[in-house]
Amino acid sequence: MLSYRHAFHAGNFADVLKHSVLTLVLDYMTRKEKGFSYIDSHSGAGMYQLTDSYAQKTGEYKEGIARLLAADTRQATPAPLQPYLELIENLNRDSAQGELSLYPGSPGIAKAILRRQDSAHLFELHPTDIGYLNDFCQRWRKAHIKQSDGYQGVLSLLPPPSRRGVVLIDPPYELKEDYPKAVKTIIKACDKFTTGTYMLWYPVVKRALVTEMEETFSASGVKNILQVEFSQRPDTEEYGMTGTGLFIVNPPWQLKDQLAEILPYLKTRLNKEEYTASYRLKQLVEE
Repeated sequence: MLSYRHAFHAGNFADVLKHSVLTLVLDYMTRKEKGFSYIDSHSGAGMYQLTDSYAQKTGEYKEGIARLLAADTRQATPAPLQPYLELIENLNRDSAQGELSLYPGSPGIAKAILRRQDSAHLFELHPTDIGYLNDFCQRWRKAHIKQSDGYQGVLSLLPPPSRRGVVLIDPPYELKEDYPKAVKTIIKACDKFTTGTYMLWYPVVKRALVTEMEETFSASGVKNILQVEFSQRPDTEEYGMTGTGLFIVNPPWQLKDQLAEILPYLKTRLNKEEYTASYRLKQLVEE
């Protein structure tokens, strides 16, 4: 199945969580001079136009990134959230009257942060998005793009030559099988490259599927797993994503404290009036 298009959802509350964490992780990796590899299993288009028909049809970004960039909120923004928001603002600096018109996918976040000594390995299967991704990365000399299965792609590149790496796995979860498959890919990856930092994004659509992921990780033998989750509304049996989360293996040492600052702010700013937003942050598996 290749019907999923992230252009409908770019900049929504799930992207806010995922990309603010990715920004912090990549920023941490650049603090050492030695280069590292960034590996992205489901890269999408790289950059999204919030003014196009896809984003305008759903308007999801208006309840996500647009709320955080509103003028009346910026002074109260927690320090750990600032690098992500500044990155988005810089991308839109040349737009008319500072209008929010561009939103980066995970390759866009990486392109803004990675240095000459760092490399990016981007996988995407969708026949339309791979074209956009190639165009986006045209002048990015250290980006390597493949139209192939991202799960196998991740495993084929480990361990990276530098022995420093960040892996992001964020499938569309069009199939239920993606939930266990994504977890098993991380477990296999850790067997090949124990010291890498791994980020696995997930949507909260059916709570039982997330619980199964937690249980599989807990029984896997993989150490040092941080779990963060943010929900705009309570779990429900009805159709639709109520929340979003990340499992992070080998997180930067200060990431948990940074998220402890970010999450209460997101709860306040991204709360939907008819619901009560919530979050959780826990060390799922100790070091």
